[in-house]
Amino acid sequence: MRYLGPFSLFIFFLLFACSNCYAQDQDIKKGQGFGIEANLFEGKVLKHSSKFRLPIPEMSTGADINFQWKTYGKKEWQQRRRYPIIGLGFTYTNYGIDSVYGHLFSMYPNILIPLITGRKLEWTLRIGDGICYSTKAYSRIPMDTVNGAIGSRINDYFSFMTDLRYHINHHWDVQVGVNFSHYSDGSFHQPNLGINLYGAHVGVRYSPVTSEPKIIRRNLKLLKNRWLFQLRGTMGFNASNAPLGPVYPVYLGSAYISKRWKSKNKLFGGFDYSYSQQIYAYLRNNGFGARGDEKWNSFKTAVFAGNEFLLGKIGVVLQVGYYTHQTFDIQEPYYEKLGGNFYIIQKEHGLVKEFFLSGFLEAHLAVAEFAEFGFGIGL
Repeated sequence: MRYLGPFSLFIFFLLFACSNCYAQDQDIKKGQGFGIEANLFEGKVLKHSSKFRLPIPEMSTGADINFQWKTYGKKEWQQRRRYPIIGLGFTYTNYGIDSVYGHLFSMYPNILIPLITGRKLEWTLRIGDGICYSTKAYSRIPMDTVNGAIGSRINDYFSFMTDLRYHINHHWDVQVGVNFSHYSDGSFHQPNLGINLYGAHVGVRYSPVTSEPKIIRRNLKLLKNRWLFQLRGTMGFNASNAPLGPVYPVYLGSAYISKRWKSKNKLFGGFDYSYSQQIYAYLRNNGFGARGDEKWNSFKTAVFAGNEFLLGKIGVVLQVGYYTHQTFDIQEPYYEKLGGNFYIIQKEHGLVKEFFLSGFLEAHLAVAEFAEFGFGIGL
């Protein structure tokens, strides 16, 4: 297979960290907090770009199975996050027009966070990201003249769900809510408009032992709202505009300031730089502009801000930015990044307080530009 998904490396770290937590839960708590959740969903494909010319199905349907583990406070971050539920989900999606969209099979780690909790009713938010396999993708031979949205069979899969839940007892819950999903290959291969689906779902959760393990509560010390100077270097890949054409590297560097707040978040802001070898090759090959200006028209700079949600050694990052200089291929003035950090070093004192591996998907509204991976430090 040509492509392993833009978040494969980061998902490996998520699975490793989560599997360690799961093993501890099952061994120490003897199955308390473990549950299996099943949802049936129905939705509609969103036409998010004028270039999206695929026929829109009348209705799309699917099923989602999620294996869940309720955290109980073994780690401090679990208590700070109000004991979230960690899961590993599997989703099947039938978009409704098999000859164009095919079928989608997804696997993704996820986290469920309680927003408002009552004795019987609860409002929750679930976010996950992983990999998926599509039975249909663009092909040259035979020429595919309809599917101009997906260029790879293996893609990144993002899932967002929010539910209103009713706790029947310690074994059974029922829920109803709305959901959104996106899959694309991060422009590793063209075409790559991606497919977005929004809809509603209804489901049930069963916990064989109990959904409410005994909670550990500590008098946690508030962490200092410290400032850090941070550097991050990453690298991505971007395909040429030709369908299934050559792939070129993208080099990125970031310098920013972060401030920890409420002991579980990091607010940050700074500057981004990126250089696209694909844009440079395009300008050289097609002779646009004056010779010698190709490099000047092949990089971007931006200012950005965002927040990182700290979950122990894992940080979930949401970032938005505004371009101060664009490449020859001018795009929207704004961009977003979604991804995360896996911390190898986390210290309160010393010169290097943080060292982490990073994985992000950069997008413009609902269209992905590329995936990037690298590392960073905090001083």
